[in-house]
Amino acid sequence: MISKAEIKTIASYKISKYRDQDNIFVVEGVKMVDELIRSNQEIEIICATKEYKHLNTIKAKQVLEIKEDDLKKISSLSSPNQVLAIVKRKQEKEVELKSKLVLVLDQIKDPGNLGTIIRLADWFGIEDIICSLNTVDQYNPKTVQSTMGSIFRVNTIYKDLSQYLCSVPKSYPIYGTIIEGGKDIYQQDLSKEAIIIIGSESHGISPEIRPFITHPITIPSFSRDKRAESLNASIATSIIVSEFKRR
Repeated sequence: MISKAEIKTIASYKISKYRDQDNIFVVEGVKMVDELIRSNQEIEIICATKEYKHLNTIKAKQVLEIKEDDLKKISSLSSPNQVLAIVKRKQEKEVELKSKLVLVLDQIKDPGNLGTIIRLADWFGIEDIICSLNTVDQYNPKTVQSTMGSIFRVNTIYKDLSQYLCSVPKSYPIYGTIIEGGKDIYQQDLSKEAIIIIGSESHGISPEIRPFITHPITIPSFSRDKRAESLNASIATSIIVSEFKRR
């Protein structure tokens, strides 16, 4: 059974400072933890109620039985679901630009958007995402939940984007989504190997990153009165990546 000291420590992981300090992240709920168990992630602790059915298959270093009331104390969810895991963060893997698409995210602030983009990357077979240093933390609990398990399969790293893009070979196309002045994505030639830059929800791609774009693109609006709000980052990403993969 879980101790009061362990409850206090795990509850502290709701705060990013303590997650960073111990180099861990938190995974919650039956579906997410089932995905975790099937992955190659290093699981430090599993906290599970008696109702959780998969204790015999867990690869965790430590398994703790927990009551529903105590699970609520350590959970970030409004309705905790049987199990919570403490997971060691993977070592960042450098991205090799070799005959593939890579997503670059510039100042994505909403954790749900980042989680959905990681999930989209997994769906479309994109192995790597490079985030600006001021993009929301991939280990934010809302981000982790929004990935629906894709965080275990997609390599997401953080870089100074100006420095990184300076190192990209001149021959490697860099597509960037801009609202005005970009070429209609449905009329643009799209490469099977490229970097695709997605800008922030409110400001788009930052001014210091725009000069690196070799192929500015935009998603045209078909709204009759042209008054529809701009697309959020995750929806724009889904349309763009789908079009790249369709060609």
